[in-house]
Amino acid sequence: MSTRPSIAVTSRLTGMACLRCAEPWPVAEYEAGCPRCAAEGHASNLRLTYLPGERGASLPYPEALSLGEGGTPLVELPELASELKLGKLSAKLEWCNPTGSHKDRMSAQLIARALDRGAERVVAASSGNGGLSVAAYAARAGLSAEIATTEALPRVYRRAITAYGATLVSFADSMVRWKHLAKRVGEGAFAATNYMVPAIGTNPFGIEGYKKIAAELAAGTMPDLVVMPCSRGDLLSGIRLGFEEIGAGVPMLVAAEPFARLERVLAGADYREPFAGDTAQASIAGSTVTWQAVEALRASTGRAVPVDDGAARAAQSRLAACGLHAELSAASALAALAILAAGGGLAGRHAVIVLTGSGSRDPGDSDMAARPQDEAAPDGALAQPATTGVSPQRTDPSVQQRENG
Repeated sequence: MSTRPSIAVTSRLTGMACLRCAEPWPVAEYEAGCPRCAAEGHASNLRLTYLPGERGASLPYPEALSLGEGGTPLVELPELASELKLGKLSAKLEWCNPTGSHKDRMSAQLIARALDRGAERVVAASSGNGGLSVAAYAARAGLSAEIATTEALPRVYRRAITAYGATLVSFADSMVRWKHLAKRVGEGAFAATNYMVPAIGTNPFGIEGYKKIAAELAAGTMPDLVVMPCSRGDLLSGIRLGFEEIGAGVPMLVAAEPFARLERVLAGADYREPFAGDTAQASIAGSTVTWQAVEALRASTGRAVPVDDGAARAAQSRLAACGLHAELSAASALAALAILAAGGGLAGRHAVIVLTGSGSRDPGDSDMAARPQDEAAPDGALAQPATTGVSPQRTDPSVQQRENG
């Protein structure tokens, strides 16, 4: 029997605090979020707090078991910058992480937390990238993993997840999936993803891993805005926290979403309401909004930009013409930037788009059905929609968040 790796949390960690009410809490697992806010009928995630003094983006587990995550390339796109009348445009290629997505940054910290808690098994709900990443890092740590997914999970993900020795369990109904995870957690498993209703986001220890994206961006020329795909806002919140901790100021953060969710909340809708919509952007589908996403946009004077599938496909095609094959959900970041640029006010600005996953594992490139007729691209679209894609999903109030952000 192999010896479990030894993992130590940083001595600089002092506690946790609610993102909504700022109430301090001792370090623990808060699957339902802040207890005070929950008692008031609100769902809010927490953040970690550290001793002052050390400059930079802190990690709870600096010596986490690594597969080489982080330090991803930042590629300049001068042609697109000129097309959008930007001063500079760069793409952060998060698919260069070990398992092919940004999720590896989060998984490294999550699995370290699971080890520190003495867990033997980790469980996660995933539509692809997250489950694959958790399976890989769990295997690295010698932990068993169980990934709860939907029947629509493409075969390319099924093969990869099971190759790491993880157990894959499929469900036709998302609510049953959440109940399954809750049951496993009750049996002692460590939850690597959100499974609560209403959704709050992933374990704060995992979100901390995304702070390093902000540190890597700030190490160069500080961008004016950073655009990324978003569902429950893990990525968005982590990048916001990273910039705040660095102390260089938070650039405008922009959340690309497949239909209006955050945009409606920023306009006055209650974030606890369901937001239904159709999309083929599977990694960022979902009907719920989290407080952490709302707070990150407000803290950065940011924007939420709905990107329909036609605009996302156009952006995917335009990126491919630049040599970058992004998955449809990731390409929504460029589409959102194009929509903002068309509205004016970004001339001469430095923008970064975070490309979270490669198109090589997009459902449209594997074994899913061909998509229906493209939607008309909105103002600001970069080109005509590409000719490959997937069938839209209908997101109803019972379906929770998916993968990115």
